[in-house]
Amino acid sequence: MSDSLSHSLRRLWTLDKFAYSLRVFMAFSGAMALSWQQDQVGLAIPLFLGIIASALAETDDSWEGRVRALLVTLACFFVASLSVEILFPWPWLFAPGLALSAFVLIMLGAVEQRYATIASATLILSVYSMINIEQHGGTSEDVWRQPLLLVAGAAWYGVISVVWCALFSRQPVKQSMAQLYRELGTYLIIKATLFEPLRGLDVEARRVELARQNGRVVSALNQAKEMIFRRLEGQRTSRKLNRYLRLYFIAQDIHERVSASHYPYSALAETFFHHDVLFRCQRLLDQQGRACKRLAKALLLRQPFDHGLSEQALEDLRASIVYLRAQRNPAWTPLLRSLQALGRNLATLEDQLSRAHNPDMVADQQDASLFNRSPRSLKDAWERVRLNLTPGSPLFRHALRLSTALLVGYGVLHLVHPTQGFWILLTTLFVCRPNFGATRRFLYQRIVGTVLGLVAGWALISLFTDPLMQSLIAIAAGVVFFANREKHYVIATAAITTLVLASFNQVGDGFDLILPRLIDTLIGALISGLAVFLILPDWQGRRLHKVAAAALANSTAYLREIIHQYESGKQDDLAYRLARRNAHNADAALSTVLSNMLQEPGHYRKKDADEGFRFLVASHTLLGYLSALGAHRGSVSASAQDAELYAAARTLADRFDALAARLAARETPPDPKAVQAELMAVFEREPTSAQDDADDERRLIQGQLLHIARQLTPLHDAAERLIARPAESASGTSAPA
Repeated sequence: MSDSLSHSLRRLWTLDKFAYSLRVFMAFSGAMALSWQQDQVGLAIPLFLGIIASALAETDDSWEGRVRALLVTLACFFVASLSVEILFPWPWLFAPGLALSAFVLIMLGAVEQRYATIASATLILSVYSMINIEQHGGTSEDVWRQPLLLVAGAAWYGVISVVWCALFSRQPVKQSMAQLYRELGTYLIIKATLFEPLRGLDVEARRVELARQNGRVVSALNQAKEMIFRRLEGQRTSRKLNRYLRLYFIAQDIHERVSASHYPYSALAETFFHHDVLFRCQRLLDQQGRACKRLAKALLLRQPFDHGLSEQALEDLRASIVYLRAQRNPAWTPLLRSLQALGRNLATLEDQLSRAHNPDMVADQQDASLFNRSPRSLKDAWERVRLNLTPGSPLFRHALRLSTALLVGYGVLHLVHPTQGFWILLTTLFVCRPNFGATRRFLYQRIVGTVLGLVAGWALISLFTDPLMQSLIAIAAGVVFFANREKHYVIATAAITTLVLASFNQVGDGFDLILPRLIDTLIGALISGLAVFLILPDWQGRRLHKVAAAALANSTAYLREIIHQYESGKQDDLAYRLARRNAHNADAALSTVLSNMLQEPGHYRKKDADEGFRFLVASHTLLGYLSALGAHRGSVSASAQDAELYAAARTLADRFDALAARLAARETPPDPKAVQAELMAVFEREPTSAQDDADDERRLIQGQLLHIARQLTPLHDAAERLIARPAESASGTSAPA
């Protein structure tokens, strides 16, 4: 029984939201205990609001970094709350101050994500200050009292957060690493479906699904890297951190290898339909994906990691390839060469899984540096903001849109009902998002969650009239909100609505809040929807060609870095890893834009999404061939023939660069077929070396370059369709502005 309980507690500890929820529970409980001890239940409301804002402002960092972030957060909170307190009695001063501060705070998000989080929380606390003042009748006898209470609540949670981070600084890194390997496992399992030995398989649909999952893997890689980087500053000698750094580099290598494409899958399925080799490939990839997921679980639970099934699947694949080679069918030679390369790549991937089982035995990488994306100076920070001070910037559009929406909401609340009206502004803050798709999703979830929360809150405060019980309900609702706010926003909204009713019922009549809260939510949601639709609407189709061009340009930079590695020798240095990561980031950005487009009104989407997905498939296919080329670095020795081969590869990169530039400028690119034919002739030329093994390796490299060259035409055609969209589409999207 005790072992079972211990195991259950250990599994609970591995949940990424458990520690977050526990910190919030401690903060809420402490604030509620203080208010009851002082016999001033009303103290709980400003303390709760400060705790919520502080928890929303929390970003991952080392404990030293979190102290610095907390001091900045508290300073912002105090200035914002005090400004609201002073300007509240004068609406004509308050309104422009609200709009200007909202615009400035949103633009500060251009500096770095942590500043964007703090800025957003500061805006939320500003509205909380308005709600708190309204709850106390708008009195200004003691202008310092309410701001200090709000900041005290924020500071109380901040202290808990800093102490927690100092005690358990490695736990978030471990959880992010487990999440990374889970996403990698899912990617491998999806990739395995491409090898399903079926004729007429819808490869394009599966490639789209793979590209979307690649975006999740890239996001997990970026999150893990940032977590490790923030803790490595000044702690390079930390054994545990270096262990996670090795796991991160192993995950990067696995990602490159699993992204690799060695031959068009339809040709492999057609040729080897009556053999089991593709089934063996599929089974091996599937087992390696499941092994990654088991590794994620083992990391969290500190359990042994077993990948015996994938090892056996690898042996079965090798045996199948040996059998096919023994048939000595000349027509199979190019395909068998690709299958052998695939087998070697998957064998190396299996070896990486073995290393991940015991990363402490892995030798440190020569270049273990990580790229720091934080601003290096105030000048650098200002430059980032300055570059976004243009209507072409999505951040500028969002800042202008949100500040205008808040200004309109402030005017509406005075016109409709000046009491309890500040929930309009709070709804606007939470619902108004940088693009239409996200706003529509949050708008619907906010309304549904509010209705559910009002019903649940009404039922709970009706059933449990004891103030202590209602206090416990408020604490539980607050914990539920923070546990679900990222993945289950309807539940989170219902929980925070219940918290509001239970808390405000302690100092007044919570039932009187139900109708205003519902009406204000509907008004705020309507204002947010209209703002996103009418004020500089950021329809994704407007910038689709630029995002697609960026994806192609970053893939080209990746190709150039790969060729440089072939010339100078394999080395996983920062330049190579950065080029690879930028290529995958750009591919993920294109996938995200297309997903957002699918949520936009059909009139504005038109055929853009379909053409965009065609480009995404071609672009992701190119990235797969590049990943295969990168995975085989160091497999060939230098020869006289290589100079011509690498020169042709650079010419190919120039063609991709030219295509990306034309696409970004929306200019029709020239027909690539003539240049493509010349390059393909170089890549198809037989090696002159006399060594069979070297010939096979060189043929493999030439084959990958040949596949990359063949992508010129589908990418050119897809780019041409994006450029040649009907003129009425462009004019239609600009109408609402």
